[in-house]
Amino acid sequence: MIKGRVHSIETFGTVDGPGIRFIVFMQGCPLRCKYCHNRDTWDAKGGKEYTTDELISEVLKYSSYMKFSGGGLTVSGGEATLQPEFVAELFAKAKKNGIHTCLDTSGFVDIDKIDPILDNTDLVLLDLKHMIDDKAKDLTGVTIQKTLKLAKHLDERNIPVWIRHVLVPGITDDRENLEALGKFVSTLNNVDRLELLPYHTIGVHKWESMGIEYELKGVPDATPEDIKKASQVLKEFGLEVFNK
Repeated sequence: MIKGRVHSIETFGTVDGPGIRFIVFMQGCPLRCKYCHNRDTWDAKGGKEYTTDELISEVLKYSSYMKFSGGGLTVSGGEATLQPEFVAELFAKAKKNGIHTCLDTSGFVDIDKIDPILDNTDLVLLDLKHMIDDKAKDLTGVTIQKTLKLAKHLDERNIPVWIRHVLVPGITDDRENLEALGKFVSTLNNVDRLELLPYHTIGVHKWESMGIEYELKGVPDATPEDIKKASQVLKEFGLEVFNK
């Protein structure tokens, strides 16, 4: 039986997909985001091993809450698609049990590896880190091209998507980036929600506890006014930003 490395589990999540969700944070990530709030997920050899049956048995304990709230299972990370066979098997078993499935991903994936996961995916949370390639690479270590390719693939497969974009003052809040974001998202037909997530420094302590320098030290948290200004740019492309 396939085993997967899991960083942590959240049993009553309310922000990573609709309703009350059982969230599995997978271990390992190919990106090196300077603002990562789960820095301890990067090491692919870390975490605890689980079988898909072990996780499904835990998920089912909360099925009544999920059904009542319209929730389900979300697999996040790290980057969940680094363990594609495990996630594909987990989602297949979830669907057999009538559980809504949601994949939270950076989109830095190979399409052929992710398609078996998508066969049983109800919703994708897709994080568009930065729309300008060189700036994306500086911020995350990789370009945005694979993510854009996945976004188009999800559109072709008609799989619902929530687009997410972290608004980092002085880094992702400039008009060039926001206009590129608006232009691209407006071409997709499967976007159920567009979220601007305000940058915060809550995860900095994890970097410090690991003895690693936090590169964005001094960058302020994004304010409601920052989100409002960015939302106005996206509205120029006919897009409505969802804010909780």
